[in-house]
Amino acid sequence: MDLRELTAQVEHVSRAYAARFGITRDGNWQILKLHEEVGELTQVHLMRQGQARTKGLTGADIDAAFRAEVADVLGQVLLLAHHHGIDLVTEIERKWLARRDVADISD
Repeated sequence: MDLRELTAQVEHVSRAYAARFGITRDGNWQILKLHEEVGELTQVHLMRQGQARTKGLTGADIDAAFRAEVADVLGQVLLLAHHHGIDLVTEIERKWLARRDVADISD
């Protein structure tokens, strides 16, 4: 699946979720929801590092939660970009992949 198809599917799920719970997915919601998800990722990261309470979760539970929160952050980034009409493939190519020559420099 490519990034555009993934974005379309995430958008479909988010739209249905918002309709079900009466959420208005405006620009403020988009950025605040991303911030919320980054906070949750940070919390689980701190658990993994032994710098936060584990809340009774096992190491495997924490690892699974970490993976899930990374996915949530990516999903929210996709939604934010979609909301603002940003083609992430084009922007990644422009911002990151145009600098491939820098990655070829050995230490």
